[in-house]
Amino acid sequence: MNLSELYADHVATLQGHTAALLERLGYAGMVIYSGTATGIFLDDHALPFYANPHFKHWLPLPRHQHGFLLIRPGKRPQLFYHSPVDFWHLSDGAPGGFWTDPFDIAEFADPVEVQSALGDTPGLAFVGEDAALAQRWGFTAINPEPLLHELNWLRGYKSGYELACLREASQLAVAGHRAAEQCFRDGGSEFDIHLAYLAASGQRENELPYGNIIAIDQHAAVLHYQHLDRRHPASPDAFLIDAGAEVRGYCADITRTYAARPGLFAELVAAMDEVQRRLVASASVGASFVELHQRTHQAVALLLQLFEIVDLAPESLVETGITRSFYPHGLGHLLGIQVHDVGGQVADPQGTPLPPPDEHPFLRLTRPLEAGMVLTVEPGLYFIDTLLAGLRHHPQAKAVNWERVEQLRPCGGIRIEDNLALHPDHTENLTRDAFANS
Repeated sequence: MNLSELYADHVATLQGHTAALLERLGYAGMVIYSGTATGIFLDDHALPFYANPHFKHWLPLPRHQHGFLLIRPGKRPQLFYHSPVDFWHLSDGAPGGFWTDPFDIAEFADPVEVQSALGDTPGLAFVGEDAALAQRWGFTAINPEPLLHELNWLRGYKSGYELACLREASQLAVAGHRAAEQCFRDGGSEFDIHLAYLAASGQRENELPYGNIIAIDQHAAVLHYQHLDRRHPASPDAFLIDAGAEVRGYCADITRTYAARPGLFAELVAAMDEVQRRLVASASVGASFVELHQRTHQAVALLLQLFEIVDLAPESLVETGITRSFYPHGLGHLLGIQVHDVGGQVADPQGTPLPPPDEHPFLRLTRPLEAGMVLTVEPGLYFIDTLLAGLRHHPQAKAVNWERVEQLRPCGGIRIEDNLALHPDHTENLTRDAFANS
């Protein structure tokens, strides 16, 4: 099917699920508000705007402000599309394109027009950030938790249209990753690499799904490193890039790590790549992601032993918690409209909490893996000063080969991340497919 057909099916599916949900919860309908940009304190500029993710679930309008979507059982969805009279900024223009057919669209210049068109609101639920606006308009059910839990759960299963968007996002991101690696090998600074990524992926900085992590050497030991060094490193050892792309509101989230030259760190990167591939092969329908995360610690423990970083049996490295000093984060998360998509730590559509194990508090995905899910698999191994300082006081600190740690510490760390789509009979690797076709 072409994109228009996939999208029509996507909206029809959403309409069916949402109608049943609204009737079950006793609502006459639901209004989803895209939101508006937040102004900067004491300034006439605004922060970058990103639409309410539930709005983006229905509409490929990730930067459209003041949009209102009215959904009622048995009726076509109605979009109130903001077309302001403005000579300061360029408006989004008249609604048009493949996405318009499933909707009744009414253009408006002032939100007061929408308030009048909605009429009485007590039977309608409001989903959006601006609770004050909802209260002024008479809504009494504002972001009701039972409704949000159900909507968040539903977002865990991707339609054919959503998968098409995610594949395109992977292709854009991979184009950026290719250019970034080349820029690094040509001697570029982190800032240079970032610009090369933007140019190759065709994105402005505000269009990225998250801030690029462009980390040379020890900066790779900062998991969410947020700066861009302008200096050109004289002789870098390593490069970690965690960068994505967005297509019609859907995100890619890809990480790769490169050694500057052959040697110990390059061998460790290659070994981690093999670990990651095995984990990907095990990430299939019915698997427990919690168990996969625990297996990752076993694999990291084996690498620590094989590379003579810690002289303990892998079982002891896991049991004593030493692996958490080298691998402190979770194995992955749901991916979709948001990079860290919602609904990953609940047991059912009612939002019953399904927290991670106490010893792995940063694991974002605890639901069993099901067909239709899209997720990341991103094991890592790092040399983080603060965690290493704590490790020096561990009862087994003498088992650590601190000379080897100091040899690898300038390289920062390793993370390798792919995006997977789970199908009933196979797992699709969106990331490696995009690399293979680039």
